[in-house]
Amino acid sequence: MRSAFDFAPFRRSTIGFDRLFDLLENSAVGQGGENYPPFDLLRLDDNHYRINLAVAGFGTDEIDIVAQQNQLVVTGKRADDDKADYIHRGIANRSFERRFGLADHVKVTEADLKDGLLSIDLVREIPEAMKPKKISIGGAEPKQDTIEAKASEPSDA
Repeated sequence: MRSAFDFAPFRRSTIGFDRLFDLLENSAVGQGGENYPPFDLLRLDDNHYRINLAVAGFGTDEIDIVAQQNQLVVTGKRADDDKADYIHRGIANRSFERRFGLADHVKVTEADLKDGLLSIDLVREIPEAMKPKKISIGGAEPKQDTIEAKASEPSDA
């Protein structure tokens, strides 16, 4: 299924951006209706981020976090509680899977589950080879010893 916007002209005039256009097309399709569990995205500073997911009722052994290339997948599977005799069940007991697209060089550093809130910390680590470097301008430099030598020579006048 395609999005309402046609990226074909951009695909024809760019090189190496195929993944970007695929992400844009798939995100428009994926906005459908799945919104469980709710989550927050926080920017802690320029290179540090946090995802907070509300996973009340899930334990650490019922949640899996998998970081793959450019994708973070959080899944939760609750064990069935067949022993309980519920009169009313208002707390969701459904399994979930949440996917987050990660930019290049974003790594998961840690995850913590406290008070029903799963916090996943991420950091963007740009490789040294990709960081901007200041390039000095080369060229012929004045030779100090030559200028000083000419100034110290006695003049025959």
